[in-house]
Amino acid sequence: MKLSILMPVYNEEERIADALKQALAVDYPCEIELVVVDDGSRDGTGEILGRADDSRVRVITHPRNSGKGAAIRTAVDNAEGEYMVILDADLEYDPQDISKLLAPVLDGRATVVYGNRTFGSHSAYSFWYVMGNKGVTMVANVLFNSYIGDLETCFKLMPIELYRSLEIHSRGFGMEAEVTGKLLRRRIRPYEVPISYRARGREEGKKITWKDGVEAVWILSRERTRRRPPGTAPR
Repeated sequence: MKLSILMPVYNEEERIADALKQALAVDYPCEIELVVVDDGSRDGTGEILGRADDSRVRVITHPRNSGKGAAIRTAVDNAEGEYMVILDADLEYDPQDISKLLAPVLDGRATVVYGNRTFGSHSAYSFWYVMGNKGVTMVANVLFNSYIGDLETCFKLMPIELYRSLEIHSRGFGMEAEVTGKLLRRRIRPYEVPISYRARGREEGKKITWKDGVEAVWILSRERTRRRPPGTAPR
């Protein structure tokens, strides 16, 4: 099996070199490729990416900033693996945990695996941010009669053809809700594994706001009212 690790990047010149180094240093249990999409960065991110010399790395550049969702669509369109997972370049997620996501797939226990974060005392987020994340997740569980622990996690591992079939259209952070809503509408319930997480604050460049939470609830409600695709069954 080959895993495509998709890395959307925007103005991450201070972290991108470390992000690449950490992602490539992992002893993965399968073949991997790292597909990096520079989403119109205006700093030195592109120059640093241009110096990447590992054969597992492919860099694609957007001429202008189009949003995280658009960067991921570009990465998906160019990926060559059977499975995919998204790894942000901001170092909030530990690429070592990708092996934890792969384990249930490789031993036949799961098809879709989410990394479930814990928001501990290390978190740079406020009480209201954490409650917002839990609130959006609860909305998904109520609407779809599911029980997932972390809808907004970036670590979502699944067959790339399944992701393509979801036809994700969100351009920004709303894509996390759209992916989960469309999976749950098909009655595909993610298997979850615990992962580590180091949140960064706004002073470090974190871009998500309360408006993204409102958008997520709207997207989940929209997906709930749509008809389930024929031929889908509980998993």
